[in-house]
Order: sequence, then structure tokens, then C-alpha cells
Amino acid sequence: MIKRDLEEKIKNRFGTGKAILLIGPRQVGKTTLFNKLLEDKEYLFLNGDDPTVRKLLSNPNLEQLKNIIGNYKIIFIDEAQRIDNIGLTLKLITDQLKSVQLLVSGSSAFELNNQTQEPLTGRKWEYQLYPISWTEFENNVGYLKAEQQLDLRIIYGMYPDVINNFGEEKEILKQLTDSYLYKDILSYGGIRKPEILEKLLRALAFQIGSEVSYNELAQLLGIDKKTVATYIDLLCQAYVIFKLPSFSKNLRNEIKTNQKIYFYDTGVRNMIIGDLNSMEVRQDKGNLWENFLIAERLKHNAYSGSLAKAYFWRTVQQQEIDYVEEEAGTVKGFEIKWNPKSKVKVPKRFKEAYKTEVKVVNKENFREFLKLNI
Repeated sequence: MIKRDLEEKIKNRFGTGKAILLIGPRQVGKTTLFNKLLEDKEYLFLNGDDPTVRKLLSNPNLEQLKNIIGNYKIIFIDEAQRIDNIGLTLKLITDQLKSVQLLVSGSSAFELNNQTQEPLTGRKWEYQLYPISWTEFENNVGYLKAEQQLDLRIIYGMYPDVINNFGEEKEILKQLTDSYLYKDILSYGGIRKPEILEKLLRALAFQIGSEVSYNELAQLLGIDKKTVATYIDLLCQAYVIFKLPSFSKNLRNEIKTNQKIYFYDTGVRNMIIGDLNSMEVRQDKGNLWENFLIAERLKHNAYSGSLAKAYFWRTVQQQEIDYVEEEAGTVKGFEIKWNPKSKVKVPKRFKEAYKTEVKVVNKENFREFLKLNI
């Protein structure tokens, strides 16, 4: 099993009197991580996929909860988003049964966040778990093997099942994109036309690294702009895609409102467009590498507790920086190139306006960008 960066963080939250919530896309290892943390402990496991569990936990009173929990001091509720009113149930346990440590996992942000945000204010530690990060992968297999597999990881992505089943990546990715990817969105997002969702995903997959126009997408799909925005927000909540807004502070001709959209996992993106060809023959290798690194940087920032905000930068005159971070007033710029020999012309205006240098990230130095301690 690949050791996850969040393991120690979560372990240190045990016994603090708050529920521990672990949220993220399906199949990224949430249940596995909690089971690892609990392997030497006695605990009560309640699975939200079980109809009996759903019924018992939907509207219980305190006495019923005491009967269900008995003498257990640790409760692990899995697939919690499947249980109606779960937030109120968790609040009751946290407030009234103070010796009980609650661990709660949920496969997407929809129901879980909506139901737990208010009831559990001040009563929870919440963490996001993503597909395996490059740091986790390299720490597990070692530098040499990780280096040998870099191309494979960009093509097939970082889902645990994909990494652990060498030679079966195609089948596993197909299953992920066919069922798990849409399951939460269709169940909780109120989407009536799944075929539109699939077309939108394909359109976004072809546009990684480019600015996205909601108007153009609306015309392409034959739906209104508001529906495009709703679907994109749902895909973000389901941890399929994320937005990178434009950065603008000092210069009049900076692009201020546009955004780029990337996929949390490049394997999922490649399966959506039906292209699992190797990096050497791909036309989109530059954009794919950019997506891979920005997603990895996002994981690093989430796990390290960084407060950095992520952007891209562009002017009306087409001067551009691929990736910009701002933290505590400090601005950093990064240009991402697949080929270490690529010539890079860094916009002077950006460096002068924000008093910063722009670093070039490529195959030879990307670990520095991902903050690997090697």
C-alpha cells in the first residue's frame, strides 16, 4: 500500500473531540487510508451503502445512537453522503457522546458538504484526498522506478487501482470514466441530460491549457451559458476538474475574468478523449504535461496546508505565464515546458510589475516545483 501524505496529519487529530471528515473522488483510497489508521484499533464500521445503516442513521434520537454505538470509542462511517440528514446525526454524536471519535468518508462534495457544513461548524477536521500524488508515488517506489514511469503516469494517471494493476490500466480507466466519474454527479446534481455532460467533458478535455469560453461551449453543445456554468461547477465539486483563474493586479491590459480548466487526473482526461498514446507521438504533450504538473502542485499545496492561491497570467497582447502563485503578497511565476531545450521568452512586464523571477519547469527539474525532498 502506498503511504499517503495525510496519514500522520489525520492520526494527530484523533482524540481532539472533533469529527474527522475525509472527502474526495471515488476510488482514490479514502476507505483504505482510514482502515490503515484503524488496523490496530477496535472500531464500529458503518457503511452508507447498506440500506439498514442508512435507515438507522437518517433520523436517530440520542438513545438510538447510544444503542447503535454501544461501547465503541471509534466509529467509522463510510460513504456518508448516501445517508439522509447525516450532518445532524454527526452533530448529535459529537455534541452528546464526547468520548466517541468519529471518522467519516464521503465520495464527493455534493451531499456531504451541503449537509455537514452548517451542523458541523467548529466540530470537524476536514481533509481532501486526491489520486496518488507524485511525492507519494516516488516515496513508495523510489527515484529510479518513478523516473522510468513518468511517461506512464502522465498517460494513465495516478489513481491507486491504475498504478497497482500494471497492464490493466486501460480497462480500469474505462470503468472509472464510465461509471464512477458520473455516479455522484448524476445522483446528486439533478442532471437530466447525461449525454450533454459527456460532450462537455470531451470539449473541456480538448481545451486543457487554453482559456475556456462558456459562450463558445454553450454554442457548441446547444445549451445556454448558465447550464454550462452549472455543469462545470458540478464537475468541480465532484473532483473531476478544477479552475485556474486569471491573475491581475497591476497592469491595465491584463486579462481579468477568463479561466483555464484542468483535470485532477490526466489518465481520466486521456480516456475521455480516447487517446492513450505515448508521450513521444502526442500532439498535446505540452498541454498534458502542464495539466499533470499543475494538478500535482495543487495536491502538494492541499496536503502541506499552503495558503497559496493559483492562477495563470495573460495580457491582451498574448504575453503569458502558465502558472502563478500568490501567497502572503509574494508572487511566483512558472513556465512549464516538456522539452528541457525549449527556448522560453519570459514577459519582462510581469517580472517588473510583480518584482519576481519566472522559473522554467521541465522534465529535468520538476521535482523542485513539486517540493520533493530528495
